[in-house]
Amino acid sequence: MKKLIPIASLMLCLAAIPATANERIQLVERALTDATLDLGEKGDSVGDLLTFANPVFDAANKLQLGTDQGYCVRVVVGKSWECSWTLSLKDGQITVQGPFNDSGDSLLAVTGGTRGYAGAKGELKLHARDAKGSAYDFSYELL
Repeated sequence: MKKLIPIASLMLCLAAIPATANERIQLVERALTDATLDLGEKGDSVGDLLTFANPVFDAANKLQLGTDQGYCVRVVVGKSWECSWTLSLKDGQITVQGPFNDSGDSLLAVTGGTRGYAGAKGELKLHARDAKGSAYDFSYELL
């Protein structure tokens, strides 16, 4: 009987490991709906709100695999926004939070997920595909 307790504990620990462990997901977001609400001083100012709900495609930018939706609040004028959004794919959702930089790449935290991504954690590297910000490479590294 005592030998069953360690085995049962091991099984419970293994069951808690998400199916997404050590998974990389490469996607392209087409920023088609981005809208900014000017809430602070006129023009780009702290407190402005950026919202979006965009299609997301495979790494080749050909086949739509899902959507994302979320919001960002301007925190440092001309430099960065603080964002939170949800990526929806056929196997579930992945949530992220963190800074979106006006220039250069951004690194955000994966904060969770649903269904096939339940318990997801890791990071999202975001890279602008062009200077206009019309599309972004998303590289999700799930641990």
